[in-house]
Amino acid sequence: MTKPTAELPSSSRLFESTTLGSLALPNRLVMAPLTRNRATADGVPTPIMATHYADRATAGLIIAEATTPNAVGQTYPDIPGLHTPAQVDGWRTVTDAVRAAGGRMFVQLQHGGRVGHPDTSGFTPVAPSAVALPEEIHTAAGRVPSVVPREMTPDDIRSTAADFAAAARRAVEAGFEGVEVHSANGHLLHQFLAKNTNLRTDEYGGSVENRIRFTVEVVRAVAEAIGPERVGVRVSPGVTVNGIEEGDTDALYPALVAALADLTGPSDASPGTHLAYLHVIFADPDQPLFHQIRKAWPGTLIANPDLGWGLPLPADGGRAAGERLLAAGADLISFGRGFLANPDLVERLRTGAPLNPVRDRYLMYTGGETGYNDYPVLGARAPRDVVPAA
Repeated sequence: MTKPTAELPSSSRLFESTTLGSLALPNRLVMAPLTRNRATADGVPTPIMATHYADRATAGLIIAEATTPNAVGQTYPDIPGLHTPAQVDGWRTVTDAVRAAGGRMFVQLQHGGRVGHPDTSGFTPVAPSAVALPEEIHTAAGRVPSVVPREMTPDDIRSTAADFAAAARRAVEAGFEGVEVHSANGHLLHQFLAKNTNLRTDEYGGSVENRIRFTVEVVRAVAEAIGPERVGVRVSPGVTVNGIEEGDTDALYPALVAALADLTGPSDASPGTHLAYLHVIFADPDQPLFHQIRKAWPGTLIANPDLGWGLPLPADGGRAAGERLLAAGADLISFGRGFLANPDLVERLRTGAPLNPVRDRYLMYTGGETGYNDYPVLGARAPRDVVPAA
């Protein structure tokens, strides 16, 4: 286990109770969405997913893993969806388990765009422009060359926004408190934002105003479907994963955040009702852009600290990084790998108890409970009995 290297202060704002709109949170710690490929081939959440999330219900808020709003948006095998009745029923089992354990849960809606493959979804991927992912992609048969996506037509753009809205309604039906619209990490909405993946010459391409248009339209459609107080948005300024090169990050995000801040719900919503939160990943309190975003965003800001992907977790589990972000203006702090390896992360961070390290990264994506539901909690003599991965 990883041990803290210095004595921790006796109190921290991380463990204060707070609110997210009308939702009461027992602490400021958020479990970030983590793709783990534990659904069925048809995108139906499985019982082991209910166990996984319920075990982590002490988080102030859980944001469930990337979930596709339609079939063509599927990224990898065994990713959950919210576009069929069976998927809704599967997710309801998860949310019931989390609620019974005292937790609160949003779900992330993610369309992969060019990050997809016909061998996985059965469809040619769609994207803002016909620009292929510059790397191989994982399928059930292993890693294969990426395919050139089909450029989205105006009808595709409108129908995709409608699919996000329909998935949001299904999420509420499935028992989620709300949804997070994923506009980050090189997936479809981020592809519209970036210059190297958006070569369009219509009203969705070219200028910053045009490139943010699709994200704003999707978020507006979702807010109108379920109410803005149930809708968060995730962004990743400057992140180059999945071959993304934004080109003008410092101009792009102030414009996007300002446009999102102006969104409210339908005409019958309460006056001044805005989106639930903005979630910024790899947030850096030393960078001016973080402070620009904080100044421009009127509501709850979730910040995800950069703890070095691929590196071991820091000895304190990221507590010091989280406290720095709170001091810089964030309201909630999200952690991913820390919650994966430590179901009781909140208690470990609060007390300075040793952390379980993340085991083999390969186990994150192999299916089954190994490397998923077999991390011990404090006081446990041994990991729970699990079903080995296939």
